Amino acid sequence: MSPDLPPVVPSVTAELVGALSPRLRKRLDAAVTKLLSRPATRDGDTVRIAVDDETGVVLHAPGGAVTGTDAIRCGCLLAPDCLHRAAAASAAPVADDAPAPDPAEDTAQGPADDTAAPGGTAKTATAGPGTPPGRPPGGGTEEPETATTAQQAAARTVFDAAAAVLEAGTDGAGAVLQAELLHAAHTARLAGLPRVSAAAVSVVTAVRAARTADPGYRLTGLADALAAVLVLAHRLPYATGPDLSELRGTVRRPYRPDGSLRLYGIFSEPVLTATGYAGAATWTADADGRLYTVSDVAPGGASRATGAADRTVRIGDTALTHRELSRAGLAVSGATVSPDGRLGAGAGVRAVRASGVAWRDAPLDRLWAVPAAEQVARALSGAQDLLFLEVTLTGTVRETAGDCLLADCAGVPLRLAGAHDDPALPCRDNLRLLAAAGGSRLRIVARLVPGPYPRALLLATEHPTDPGARVDLGLDRLQHADLPPGALAPPAAAFGTGDEAPLHLLRRRVHQAVPGGRRVLALAGNGPGDAARLRRLGLATAAGLLDDLHAAAADRSRDRFGRLLPADTGRFARSWLAAALYTEAVEQSLCAHAWGAATDEEAAPARP
Repeated sequence: MSPDLPPVVPSVTAELVGALSPRLRKRLDAAVTKLLSRPATRDGDTVRIAVDDETGVVLHAPGGAVTGTDAIRCGCLLAPDCLHRAAAASAAPVADDAPAPDPAEDTAQGPADDTAAPGGTAKTATAGPGTPPGRPPGGGTEEPETATTAQQAAARTVFDAAAAVLEAGTDGAGAVLQAELLHAAHTARLAGLPRVSAAAVSVVTAVRAARTADPGYRLTGLADALAAVLVLAHRLPYATGPDLSELRGTVRRPYRPDGSLRLYGIFSEPVLTATGYAGAATWTADADGRLYTVSDVAPGGASRATGAADRTVRIGDTALTHRELSRAGLAVSGATVSPDGRLGAGAGVRAVRASGVAWRDAPLDRLWAVPAAEQVARALSGAQDLLFLEVTLTGTVRETAGDCLLADCAGVPLRLAGAHDDPALPCRDNLRLLAAAGGSRLRIVARLVPGPYPRALLLATEHPTDPGARVDLGLDRLQHADLPPGALAPPAAAFGTGDEAPLHLLRRRVHQAVPGGRRVLALAGNGPGDAARLRRLGLATAAGLLDDLHAAAADRSRDRFGRLLPADTGRFARSWLAAALYTEAVEQSLCAHAWGAATDEEAAPARP
């Protein structure tokens, strides 16, 4: 996937790939690889890819995205039925094909779905007065709403397409399988399932990142995206009432009036999403500690994320940038707020700059007064996942993904990793420098990472030598002069799991299936004694899921002539999904126990 190309809506890619002959489909992946290596030049809304010295592919994106097949033109002799047009669409980022907003609606920053959220829910809107939902004016009852036939069919199509991607793995999920999933995503969007559609698009984006060795790709991210789209598509045909509304999602976020607000900046963070969006989000809080966000998110990569921090906040008449707002304040009148706490930027919203406060001053200091265990329990219950902690840096530890900070948080050993691994962002460099500030006691803002031991992504921190200042780890770049005199980074300690439950025996098989597909688990077979070890340690359910996963991977029936029958991709996907959901649930339970938070039902994971 090339960030130099304009994004292409899913329907265009699906149509161009679907029009190819079987012979050309076999050559599509090689053509995509070739185009990605060719130079691309931009002239206004037009991007030209030089296929060779005489032939080029032109992508026209007047609104920032390619929305029709006629907007991709090729100069070769076989055009318009050539391979180059489909290859160009498959090499470009995936655009959001949501319909244009109604002029009467509030206009907010960022894509319409939840895929570009920096994480968590900041505020839940309260229901207004009126008739309770589900009860008609006459006082009787009505049947709960169910999915339409078209929505059920679209959900099953998405499930089958995602199962095919899982079956093949990222190594085998080429442009053809990606186009089939994009076609299913477009069908789901037309059927009124924007959340399912967005989840399918995120899988395609992550698969492309994996196949092009994108530095921002993470196996766990793709596994989570696959699990999300499969569980959404699996549950939706059977959902009713409020559950159905939640699974369907909304094309446009609802924004409700919230009167006048006095907000105080906390920090800003870069946004890089699995669906190809990038930008910046600034977190603020009111005097009661409720969180609100102001975001600037659009299609793009890491360069847009770093540049968005210095763009003017698009709300009211203020001239503040995101970087400035994170340290200042905002007075808003006529505010409109979405259920997840995002501030709208409608024509009736007025905002002016106001003074900010330090983290240790009122009213922001109340955010750090909440015990860590209570914050973790709130995050595991599905609320916003930010943690406001006071820690003492103690060293570093070496993990498979790189070094991370060790800190003591009220007696809890905490591991702090970078929120982004993209080399264009300063997260990793800042962590290396902070490792030299051992013994410093700092207030930090982090995002919870559920796991068997306390772990979080470090987003912002107090300055190591100036408690009144703060550092946004993804946007600001620390220097050696910012560290205490004589600071020296200690050697990283070896990675240790302590008394961690052997959940990795199941987790590694779940993750192995993502890049390698069914064949990896079928060839590997059940590890020697893995299931027996899980049962011996009391994880009988995990052992049963592991056995079922391997059985589903190896299940290939033959006909009476000994020929292999088509694989049951549905059974393998359901077995894999059950193992993935169980792993997530156990990890969240172990996370709550490690932090000393509430467990069992109170810490049960909130599924989509």
